[in-house]
Amino acid sequence: MAFNPSTRQAGLIKAAIFVLALVPLARMVYLTLTGQLVEPLEFITRGTGDWTLYFLCFTLAVTPLRRLSKWNWLIKLRRMLGLYMFFYGFLHFMTFLWFDHFFDVQEMWKDVLKRPFITVGFIAFVLLIPLAVTSTNAMVKRLGGKRWQWLHRVIYVIAPLAILHFWWMKAGKHNFTQPIIFGVILGVLLLMRVYWARSKAVAAAAR
Repeated sequence: MAFNPSTRQAGLIKAAIFVLALVPLARMVYLTLTGQLVEPLEFITRGTGDWTLYFLCFTLAVTPLRRLSKWNWLIKLRRMLGLYMFFYGFLHFMTFLWFDHFFDVQEMWKDVLKRPFITVGFIAFVLLIPLAVTSTNAMVKRLGGKRWQWLHRVIYVIAPLAILHFWWMKAGKHNFTQPIIFGVILGVLLLMRVYWARSKAVAAAAR
């Protein structure tokens, strides 16, 4: 049976997710300020990167969950989840720019160009920027629905780049468990879209 929350219930759900999405950041800040971390820089870098991937998965899971459950109201959560993906991605980038290079852009560029895993991660982050900038209703109207949809399909490029970044980062320690898990989840979410798009095309051609 489809669950259709009232406007008030939907608002409470969004508010709860908004607060819960800040808990990982609050935990990182708390553990850092209280001196409980042996290597706070590594912890923050890894943590913000992991949560960028979590929110990437959450964002891409909205459409499949909506289609399978018939809970159409889930679409109202996608923008917020996508913005949190950008938010943690921005924090991940800032830890790299600030703590690794102390805002020395020239040195940062050298690192970006020299190390492949940083290169693909940087490209993925740059591609996220126009998606975040155009996330408002005003930008949807300004671009037009079709152009906005085409622009936001860039997420299908960002997802494999993010996995490749994570894979290469973990390769140094020969620890591929997390990249494989994230890769499988994102692969399934993307393949579901391919299947539905192909089924729609076949049905349209049969008419």
